[in-house]
Amino acid sequence: MEMFYRTNNTASAVAIADIPVVEYEALYNDLKERMTDARYHVAHYFATEAEAGLKFYMILLDDKTGEVLITSFVPDYYAEGLASLTAVHQQFHPFEREIFELYAVPFDGHPWLKPLRFSFDRRDKESTMESYPFYAIEGEELHEVNVGPIHAGIIEPGAFRFICDGEQVLHLEIALGYQHRGVESEMVRNNNRLRQTLITESIAGDTAVGHATAYAELVEKLAGTDIGDDLKRERLVAIELERIAMHLADTGALATDIGFQLYQVACEALRTVVINTTQAWCGNRFGKSVIRPCGSNFPLTEEKIATIRKNIADVRRRYNEVREDILEAQTLLVRFEQCGLVSTQEMTTIGGVGQAARASGLKRDIRATHPSGFYAGAFNHTPVMRTDGDVMSRLATRMDEVLQSADYIESVLADYKPSEHIAAPDYNAPLKADALSFSLVEGWRGEICHVALTNAEGNIAKYKVKDPSVHNWLGLAIAVRTEGISDFPINNKSFNLSYCGHDL
Repeated sequence: MEMFYRTNNTASAVAIADIPVVEYEALYNDLKERMTDARYHVAHYFATEAEAGLKFYMILLDDKTGEVLITSFVPDYYAEGLASLTAVHQQFHPFEREIFELYAVPFDGHPWLKPLRFSFDRRDKESTMESYPFYAIEGEELHEVNVGPIHAGIIEPGAFRFICDGEQVLHLEIALGYQHRGVESEMVRNNNRLRQTLITESIAGDTAVGHATAYAELVEKLAGTDIGDDLKRERLVAIELERIAMHLADTGALATDIGFQLYQVACEALRTVVINTTQAWCGNRFGKSVIRPCGSNFPLTEEKIATIRKNIADVRRRYNEVREDILEAQTLLVRFEQCGLVSTQEMTTIGGVGQAARASGLKRDIRATHPSGFYAGAFNHTPVMRTDGDVMSRLATRMDEVLQSADYIESVLADYKPSEHIAAPDYNAPLKADALSFSLVEGWRGEICHVALTNAEGNIAKYKVKDPSVHNWLGLAIAVRTEGISDFPINNKSFNLSYCGHDL
């Protein structure tokens, strides 16, 4: 029996009946061997309630061929625990922990089976943040430092528990889930697709375009809608504008943490230009309302194209001057280079994604390996890569991606004539019944994956979201080991992960 249904990121939704239902033991044995090859990584793995108890779905990505592998299984998990995949491949840990949290499924051999977050619908209501099983090390010379869960300003809640030997960090444990919003259950509470779109724009406020694009592409696959190259082109512009804005913000934030206020002020000024450009396009600085399923309310005009090209060319020129200064700032380089090291092997082991993975020499970029939209046509994306895996590599990757994204925007808009054929959004197109639809989008943090299951009426009955932060929080914990605790802020900023994207 074929273990997987094979498809790709541009194909239409898959009939659930076409997805193999395999024996878990056979799948476990297959993955135990398959996942030793770094070309594979898990995009999503979740359970859903079914007549037989629970049905599990898994989506794997082949970064070499661009294939997406989908499978499912229905185990008799009440009788015996499932052998833990995390025990042999650590990248499965967030998925098994979530399944355990929501359905109390035992995973035998899991190194530490604790909740991923503390959702309102967790199975064990006696498991609370107050009883969270933090890791502990005994030693007279060791001490613990707790940061959070309440942070200053607008940062969302999360707890960081350091175990230190003097100033040196031996271990960092990150506990999240303080603000679980019930995003996935809200997505299926009713079938109002405009409401669903607004929810996805708010999954992570700094990734409104990325998550809204994931939702729109998922729905369009279910509806069998071809939105055309013009709208795909405009979506590329939107998501690259978001990438530029956030990388500018992170450059400034890293400069702030070591007292380089000049770079911070310069980057904030440039970011303001970018988000004001987005506002001039769609009325919202963060790109909310620019992405809608099956169409657009804000197709580009000649005037808006001219504004985008002018502003982004100016931002690129001015930011490159900041970048060149940063690369010559010895005080900055001394703090950032060889600080917060995460090797290629470590990033591969944890299933790292996005800019942080690329800074460690791991080529994880959906635009190159599993492209969709305008990236899947004649457009040829070459990921920005670094190999040192330190704070400086993560910053340098961001800096180069700002220039690359600016060049992409110019290249796709230079000869673009505003289209008269971009349709208005369609919130009522019938969706394929009894189907699974997924979308993969390279947001500015990395790989975003949305998955939906429809019922016999064609309504979305199950919705799952994966923000790239779910993979990369463990990367931050690895980065600070052996570093001084005073270097935690710059390591944290170099990843800049999302609390709410994780907590959902």
